[in-house]
Amino acid sequence: MTHELTKETYESLAEFRYQLKKFLHFSDSEARKVGVTPQQHQLLLAIKGFPGRDTATPRELAERLFISHNACVGLIDRCSQLGLVTRISNPDDGRSVLIKLTVDGEEILQRLSEIHLEEIARIGFLQVKQNVPD
Repeated sequence: MTHELTKETYESLAEFRYQLKKFLHFSDSEARKVGVTPQQHQLLLAIKGFPGRDTATPRELAERLFISHNACVGLIDRCSQLGLVTRISNPDDGRSVLIKLTVDGEEILQRLSEIHLEEIARIGFLQVKQNVPD
């Protein structure tokens, strides 16, 4: 079933894509300013933001980042060399490891996340609940 799309619909889709690209450009730039690559930032966020836990397997991370398992392992290796992540044994599966943020990784991710939340609030894209003490 095909619907005729209006000029307004195309403009809305184009604007949405533009705003996404603009935010991603902002995100990449901010990551570089704190000394990590955009991919390293994405890895840190994927680990900390993994549903239900603060660790993830390389395979889970590869899926979240839309990269191959081998590329993900290389990214994890580079982040490990920088002291941003560490490997721990997986208590549920001795054949795999879990990736966890280090204190340095946590600090960088928190700084970047605060910057990103400010930008998101500035552009009015999303209301995010934060745990702020009264």
